[in-house]
Amino acid sequence: MSWAQFREVETPFASAAEARFKKYKHHVLATLRKDGSPRVTGLEVEFQDGELWLGMMPGSMKAHDLRRDPRFAVQANPGPDAEMADGDVRISGRAVEVTDPAVTARFASQVEPPEPFHLFRAELTEVVRTDVENDDLVVRVWRPGAALRILRRGNGDDGVREDA
Repeated sequence: MSWAQFREVETPFASAAEARFKKYKHHVLATLRKDGSPRVTGLEVEFQDGELWLGMMPGSMKAHDLRRDPRFAVQANPGPDAEMADGDVRISGRAVEVTDPAVTARFASQVEPPEPFHLFRAELTEVVRTDVENDDLVVRVWRPGAALRILRRGNGDDGVREDA
């Protein structure tokens, strides 16, 4: 599912996630190495033309990882302190490499990345936002084809509660 499709079905949640990513320039990308172990690297993400874009330098290990195994997760930069007033957001999915010259040129005209570059379009499989509300840890989870789930956990022994 594209970012635009996600935004269509969960507009407020998508807007909050996008705003969280736009708050800082650099984020953390997780990919899978050839041996299956995780690789974590820095990355800038872009939201444009209804898509979530992942751009990277040619020959980078993260680009090699995504070409071999397109699964990824990208974590929004948590910010300068432990407060995280706007929550914590993670997006998971599959990265589809885009090589169409017209698409890459349109991206480059808006972002002006160092060239050459690899460009990947994100196909979403999950978006998660974690916040603290009063004394509860609140986790919002969205997956394609499912309703947004809101899970709450307090400091007691009550376990996880799900909003109806």
